[in-house]
Amino acid sequence: MIEFYLNDQPIRTAEAPASALLDFVRYHEQLKGTKIGCREGDCGACTVLVGELSADGQTVSYQSMTSCLAPLGNAAGKHIVTVEGINAAGSQLTPVQQAIVDEGGSQCGFCTVGFVMSLTGHSLSGQPATEKNTIAAIDGNICRCTGYKSLERAAATLTAELAGRPAENALAWLSEKQFVPRYFAEIPAKLAGLRPAAPQAAQATAASVAAATTPHANGGSTVSSSPNGHTQSQNDHSPSHHLTTSPLIGGGTDLLVQRLEELREQPGVRLIFDQPGRRGIRRETTGRVVLGAATTASQLLESELLRGLLPNLPQYLKLVSSTPIRNMGTVAGNFINGSPIGDLTIMFLALGASVTLLDAAGNTRELALPDLYLGYKKLAKVADEQVTEISFPTPLAGDFFHFEKVSKRTHLDIASVNSAAWLRVENGIIQAARVSAGGVGPVPLLLARTSEFLVGRELTAETLTAANAVMQAEISPISDVRGTADYKRLLLRQLLWAHFLEAAPELAVDELI
Repeated sequence: MIEFYLNDQPIRTAEAPASALLDFVRYHEQLKGTKIGCREGDCGACTVLVGELSADGQTVSYQSMTSCLAPLGNAAGKHIVTVEGINAAGSQLTPVQQAIVDEGGSQCGFCTVGFVMSLTGHSLSGQPATEKNTIAAIDGNICRCTGYKSLERAAATLTAELAGRPAENALAWLSEKQFVPRYFAEIPAKLAGLRPAAPQAAQATAASVAAATTPHANGGSTVSSSPNGHTQSQNDHSPSHHLTTSPLIGGGTDLLVQRLEELREQPGVRLIFDQPGRRGIRRETTGRVVLGAATTASQLLESELLRGLLPNLPQYLKLVSSTPIRNMGTVAGNFINGSPIGDLTIMFLALGASVTLLDAAGNTRELALPDLYLGYKKLAKVADEQVTEISFPTPLAGDFFHFEKVSKRTHLDIASVNSAAWLRVENGIIQAARVSAGGVGPVPLLLARTSEFLVGRELTAETLTAANAVMQAEISPISDVRGTADYKRLLLRQLLWAHFLEAAPELAVDELI
């Protein structure tokens, strides 16, 4: 049984855990305010809020998520909020809704509910009330009618209203101002009441899973979800990949695009999004940074540890999909999806990451991330192995890390070509280097020959020009809908220059720009 709260009502259901939360809300509970749009996590019309109880059981933190890609089982123990759940008695408009109405931010109205829920989630968050952050909260919502300027004005109005939100006891203030109904104050205690049942539910799920014995046709990979793959999955999945073992589901951002109907019929689906120990980021005395496999892109972005080690990481992560998808998709899912253009995969290749694999017998082994990829959608793992942790060497204070991505849209899009670079430079000499690239081969690439070529050379324009020649021989792009092979070669050359110009702006001499 899956137990959670939907708005102010307790839910206890035996529906398939891999079914979409959107379908449960609309067809089982008849809450039709949440709309069906793209079913790929792109449009945001199905956005809901997902509230998770804090460890101390005192507060609930809310995040926006696209319910079309959220497995119903991931709702267990949480507070799911649809548009029907945010209005006070008498159907009075909330300040978010009123701001959109006043600024003409709704025309056909189909997308409006998604904007309302994303902005309500922003109001409930602890983020500063700035116009930039308010607009960023709707980066996963698309409107084809308004041209967005009216919605930006609504965001400005909302920002001004949120300026009065106190740092302490914000929920009481939000309830008083009718951003959310007063029943929100009762939710922590209600979710705490569900906690004792959670371990029993997990044990029951685990007991129903048969031992995995048949390797996948694509090299034996179990499957999870990806924060960058919700769109790419429609193009990059392997036709030969069949669910011959009990599948793993993390955030669902790939799998519920690729094979929702199959998963809904799978009796032994294993949900790992909320498994203890699968989230979190820590720095170990061994000199490595370790994160749980189910850590989301949003948790990377918000991590004080990573912000300290990689100060520009938040701006790079803003290029990964959208806020709702970053709230759902897992890092390991991005890796296991195996897309040649997975943004997080490309970043972690340059960081020198390894993955820890656990098999059904409890044995673990560590595999360097580049060695995970044998070919297009073929992984160096057997069917019963799953990723439990990801680690990479702690960057030193003077190290350089940079990520670049070229896509048709700056946000909420997948790359034509992406690349990351990590450098250690002393006295103008490159001591160590790792350069990665996506979209220029059948797998996400660590450019080993290019990286090796750079080591021991001066950080000069001549070195970079020579490195580009090595790099061009190391890649094998193909022409497809994202561009011709020649175009991708040119893009990667430009991205290589972008990395080094960021590291050493003095390279931008006239004859080379």
